[in-house]
This record gives sequence, C-alpha cells and structure tokens, in this order.
Amino acid sequence: MTNQIQTEFQNWIEKEKTALQLTTTVGQLRFERSIELMLFRKPLFDIGSSEVLAIHQDARNVTQKDISIYETLELAKAIKTSNLAPSRIDLGMLTLQWIEQHQRYSSIHDFITKELANHIGANKVKLTPKDVVLFGFGRIGRLLAREIISQTGKGEQLRLRAIVVRDLQNGDLQKRADLFSYDSIYKNFKGTVNLDQEKNCLIINGQLIQLITSHKPETIDYTKYGIDNALLIDNTGIFRDREGLGKHLQAKGISKVLLTAPGKDNIPNIVAGVNEQQFHISKENIFSCASCTTNAVAPILLVINKHFLIKKAHIETIHAYTNDQNLLDNFHKKERRGRAAPSNMVITETGAAKALSKIIPRLNGKLTGNAVRVPVSSGSLAILNLQLSKTVTKEIIENTLKHEALFGSMSEQIDYSISKEQVSSDVVGNSHTCIIDGQATTISDDGKTLIIYVWYDNEYGYSRQVIRLAKKLANVVRLTYY
Repeated sequence: MTNQIQTEFQNWIEKEKTALQLTTTVGQLRFERSIELMLFRKPLFDIGSSEVLAIHQDARNVTQKDISIYETLELAKAIKTSNLAPSRIDLGMLTLQWIEQHQRYSSIHDFITKELANHIGANKVKLTPKDVVLFGFGRIGRLLAREIISQTGKGEQLRLRAIVVRDLQNGDLQKRADLFSYDSIYKNFKGTVNLDQEKNCLIINGQLIQLITSHKPETIDYTKYGIDNALLIDNTGIFRDREGLGKHLQAKGISKVLLTAPGKDNIPNIVAGVNEQQFHISKENIFSCASCTTNAVAPILLVINKHFLIKKAHIETIHAYTNDQNLLDNFHKKERRGRAAPSNMVITETGAAKALSKIIPRLNGKLTGNAVRVPVSSGSLAILNLQLSKTVTKEIIENTLKHEALFGSMSEQIDYSISKEQVSSDVVGNSHTCIIDGQATTISDDGKTLIIYVWYDNEYGYSRQVIRLAKKLANVVRLTYY
C-alpha cells in the first residue's frame, strides 16, 4: 500500500513538472508570436500547473478520451517549431485528432504540418492593433478593462487607451484604481496597477490608460491623447438610440461604437457567434451586443431549432440582482425593483424574448419570457421550456448539445457541464456565455417537450461576448483551430 501511495504521488509530481513545461511553451508562443493555446476553449496561460492538470481531467471526463498532459506538451512543442501565423489553437481538439490519426504520420511534426496547414505562414495574417476607449467604468467597464489588458499578449489586437468617466475629483483616481484591483466577486486583479496623478492615468501591466472626464461625449478630442480610429465601447447604458450613441462619432478619434445593452432604432443587436453574418460590419458604425440573457439563450435556441425545430418556447430567467436595484426598500421608478435586492426574489420584465426573435428570425412569434431577480451577486440561470416539432430522447439531446459544445461553430459560447453538483457559484468566471446543465435536462414522455437549464455568468460571460464582438468589429481576429 505504501509503495502504491508513493508511486501515485511521484506520478503526480511528474505531471506537474510537465504542466510547468507546457505553461512555459504556451507563454512563449503567446508573447512572442501571438499564438494562443487552450484546451477545449479553456485558456492555458496565466494559470498554475495544478489548474492545467485539472483542465486536462475535465477534458477527459467530458470526451471520454485519454487526453494526456504529455501529449499536449509534445503538440505544443511541435507548434512552436512550426511557422504558424497569429492563431488560437485548441490543443484538446488537436489531441483528439492525434489520438485517432497518429499511426498515419511518421512524426508529430508531420501531423502538425498537415493538420494546421491553413495556419502555416507567419505573414498569412497581419494584425493592426485597434485603439479602444471605454465610456464608463462600472461593473461591466471594469471587467472589460481587466479582460482587454489580460488578452493584450504581444499587443496586436485590442489596446485599451482611455476610459471616460463623469467626474474625477481629488482621490478619485486612487478609488478607481482600487475598484479595478479588488472585486468582491472576481477577486484581485492578477497584475500591477500604478497611478500617474499628474496626467490622470492608470498604468496597468505597463499600459498607460488615460482617464478622461466629460459630460458631453461629442466634445472630446481623443486625438490629443494619441488615440485615432478607435472603437468606443459604451457600457453606461445612458445612450441606447442612434442619436445618443451618434454623439460618440462626433468626437475626434472615434470610428465605431459598441453598446453593452440592447440598442434601439434598428441598431444591429449582435450575439457573437450567432448572427453577425446578418450584417455588413464594414458599412455600419454603431452596434449593440444585446443583453446578457439574450447572449446566454440565443446559442442554445439556435442549436435546438436547427436540429429539432422549435414550435413554442418560454424562457424564465433566474437572474442575479443588479446595481439598478436597491439594497434596502426605497423608491424606484419600476415596479417591484424598489424592494431590497439581497432580501427578496423579485419578479421583473425582460426584453430577451423580443430581442431573441430579432436575432433568430425563425423564432419570431414563438417566444415568451419573464425574469426573477434573486439574492445572488452573480451567476444566473435560464430555464428553457421548449415545444418541439420532432420527437427526441434525452440521449439524443445530450449527445447533440455535448457535440456542439466541443466541436460546433459556437464552442466559444456553449459549455456543457456533466457535474451532478452544479450550482450558480460554479459558473462565476466562466468565459462561455451559456453553460448547459446536462444533468438537469428533462424531456416529457411523448418526447415533444424539452426543458433545458442554462447557467451563465451575467457579468463576466457577457463581457467576454462583448470582447469577441469587439475583435470582429476591429478586424483583429486571429486564425482559429477549434
């Protein structure tokens, strides 16, 4: 027994050492060549060796394949010796292909050369960095800032240059920095934050970010800060129509505007991965990323409708409370929202059903929806009650959704959980916009009524969707393999 314990422990140490080699290789590829490696859409950079091994374990559980740290390291090394363009490569997908096809190749390098042939050629993709301005620095604004900075890498994609706030009085710069650095939900920022009080700048991970104060967005001259042709992300929710958002375009240095809320006046409401192909991005300069709930539900509805045809659907959202609600009972212009958020479940309206009908036109007239705000600070749940045109079984649904999460075109948006202990706090910090609770899926006896439970981090998961769309608007999307 003692020998077995020692052997198991020694095996773990060898895996940890191998994981450290993998993270070193991942970091070199990211900072030197803008090549980002992940394992089934979970990033392998900025994490410890134990977390790398945990991600490998999750991959084995979901795929039922022996995805080994030793194989992923060898694949990463082979990628490093290949002349790849800036790319995002899923080592999980690559490992599955290697497991199935390795006998056809004389070496792992030959396999990489063949499998990633479309990515080879360092000059195949030329990325021009895009300046980004955040208009507002609240919950979503700070998460966007964290994520843009953490994804900076070699500096060839989005570059955060400025943040616009209403006021900045004595001591406010430090408060802004502290709110960015410390977060009750997402914990401490893993990086450095310094101040330049004289210039009103934050210096985050070596990046100089100008803080600008203004009540009139159309009067700001961003060019005097060296910012030009920038993408402005408005996360205040103050302006939602073309007239209001158009004020940003009157400012010097701004070429496109992205709203982090549902837009009005036929502003394109886009859910990244779902409906961007419906719009001519180059011909439009104002966009909306819709709502967090719309982003959570749209990918699943699109998949289910594609495979099984939805006749009718009701969406019930169990949503974390938001900053719009009151901590204690007090006046609020909307019904029920004045009641204390940490103490009550609060029924409220949602525009998600109407928005989804526009994003997926085939579902127009088939959707209804409602929402309940509950006393959790983040981590929400959408319950989809779907009437189908086709008869299905639970096994068919599970296999379909799992396949879409691993291999489908929306694998960045859709995650699939096989855990029997899944709760809301488990999805906080998940980069996917929707996490299917595989254990909770329910089907009626006649196979025509399907109930799917979809978890989502209504702040972080949504922010990642905003950044995915922002990269497409800015034309800084790398080649992908997943």
